[in-house]
Amino acid sequence: MGGMVWQKSLLRPDSIALVGVSDDAEKTSGRPLRFLRAAGYGGTVFPVNPTRETVQGERSYPALSALPEVPEHAFILTGAGRALDALEECEALGVPVATVLATGFAEAGGAGEANMARLQALTGRGRLRVLGPSSIGLANLHHGMTLTANAAFAEPDLPKGGLFVASHSGSLIGALLSRGKRKGLGFAGLVSVGGEADLSIGDVCLAALDDPAVTGFLLFLEHMRHADKLREFASKAAKRGKPVAAFKLGRSDEAAELAQSHTGSLAGADEVADVFLKACGIARVSSFEGLLEVAPLLARVPAAPQRRRGRVGVITTTGGGAAMAVDQLAGLGVDIVRPSAETCERLAAKGIEAGHNRILDLTLAGTRYDVMRGAIEVFRQAPEFDLVLVCVGSSARFNPELAVQPALDLIDAPGSPFAVFLVPDAPDATRRLAGAGVPVFEDPETCADAVAAALQRQVPALPQVVEDIGECEGRTLDEAEAYTRLPALPVAEWVALDTSSPVPDLPFDYPVVVKVLDAAIPHKSDAGGVIVGISGPEALARAMAAIQDNIATNLPGHAVRRVLVQQMRGGVGEVLIGMRRDPQVGPVVVLAAGGIFTEIYRDTVMRLAPVDLDGAKEMIASLKVTQILGGARGRPQGDLDALARAVVAVSDLAASTDIIEGEINPLIVLPKGEGVAAVDALIRVRA
Repeated sequence: MGGMVWQKSLLRPDSIALVGVSDDAEKTSGRPLRFLRAAGYGGTVFPVNPTRETVQGERSYPALSALPEVPEHAFILTGAGRALDALEECEALGVPVATVLATGFAEAGGAGEANMARLQALTGRGRLRVLGPSSIGLANLHHGMTLTANAAFAEPDLPKGGLFVASHSGSLIGALLSRGKRKGLGFAGLVSVGGEADLSIGDVCLAALDDPAVTGFLLFLEHMRHADKLREFASKAAKRGKPVAAFKLGRSDEAAELAQSHTGSLAGADEVADVFLKACGIARVSSFEGLLEVAPLLARVPAAPQRRRGRVGVITTTGGGAAMAVDQLAGLGVDIVRPSAETCERLAAKGIEAGHNRILDLTLAGTRYDVMRGAIEVFRQAPEFDLVLVCVGSSARFNPELAVQPALDLIDAPGSPFAVFLVPDAPDATRRLAGAGVPVFEDPETCADAVAAALQRQVPALPQVVEDIGECEGRTLDEAEAYTRLPALPVAEWVALDTSSPVPDLPFDYPVVVKVLDAAIPHKSDAGGVIVGISGPEALARAMAAIQDNIATNLPGHAVRRVLVQQMRGGVGEVLIGMRRDPQVGPVVVLAAGGIFTEIYRDTVMRLAPVDLDGAKEMIASLKVTQILGGARGRPQGDLDALARAVVAVSDLAASTDIIEGEINPLIVLPKGEGVAAVDALIRVRA
């Protein structure tokens, strides 16, 4: 079926069948008909109910096959079993799209799994696209299509505008609608995708992408499944200049606790989601309220061509109020920048004394229209600011024509974008600002959340797509095998020895380290399987015997048959580099402070893999330990160019068709010009 057919039928159908619609307009299954009529939907609606001749005063049909024409969209309001029967009837008749309200699929035990298998077999044939199951419906407000059972759509005067909302949660589209109305926002469409058995959030947003009424997207995410479609949508949205913001549930460490490697524990589900959304150019907010309040800001703050912290200039009539916002912004990595000497001169020319503080505190003078207007005009022309934040105190409530009116008058004037933070409760000023398209905030936490998300949004920076090797059982290689899978990475010289043989002459100099060589013992130090600083053959023989004893004590029944002896290398510092395939978003590469304290320091940077050399250098610059590696406080400089090449080499493991996860910890960074040396490796491959 052609893509345009189902996309049009999903969001702009000319005819709709309501299967199982109730005669009671207050019931969940009765609401869609009531809402469609109240919204003035201009297409044809076919109520389908086999037990009634009329539904809510309209003619009812006993089955889809009894309709005078094939509907473009069917909303199936029955339980799971009957819904599946109706879907098969839709497919037979040639209905392009159906939405399924029912639960009772993947979440419902054995019977639910059987229902899901039947549904997936149906959608797999490619003749019918399905939204749901567990979808409470969708709305296209510009077309009067409120095809939903969500009670929030009983709201009078639904606010039309340019925002398109897609949510895993059905109830949340109603919450966004009602809260957005209070904030003066307007919506083009709202969709509950439910269980995503077929159509995902990415699919739905792609269907809406070229609608001229849609100017931006808000996503409520519960997980990152179907990330490939989300990635495709985000990339195309950026090319069309339609910003995307997301709120995602699940900032949890539970998944990280299950990881075998350090890389796995550092690359928890939420950290990976964060990296993925940033790479897609999606502005991620951490608060539900911020999802709504960031929308007007994204319309005015362009995505950055590369990663940035964001530089904010602050104008205020209340020092305490501004301090609240500044504290929150600084905590989110945004730089509060003091006005330059040139900016201060331009302020002085308008009779405004800048002072010596980081923020421009106008105090009571800021309640004068001319002073506030002049300050905003000068700050918006200052090249040191990416955004100007105007904090307004009590006058916002009692005299909005003084400190608020300049923002209304200047919002469309040329210059850097700006936003307004109203410190008091000032609903009239909030409505006036929002109605004029001025980004306005009512609390410091949401203000900082939205400003940071907008400033730190970047143009999509997505690596090439690598082959998905799917979910599979894995086995861990021993260290010697792992080194053979890293041909592009310098490794400290090593040799594998049998514990039953005498110590031979080594092909490299002492001192050395000796390690148990066993794929079943990936964390060798924890088991007493590593001894360092060995100065000669006799000490090596004693160390091998000690490791055998340690393993026998710590892992009863586990015999040590081989050890790996490696030349000790000293350097400027140690790092970890790891590649891990996330089951939802694909491979990521992690760079972190290395050695035994990796998870204590949590000095980590992560990107989607693979990365190129520029991407690797940007990762290195983002790490705190880079200050040490770069020669801070008279220390020798490390070979950061060689480190960048090593990051690329490990990230390139993502292109392998059998490597699930790979990690070097530690990688010794040698002095500048001398390279790097891997002194431990862990690789897991498909079984």
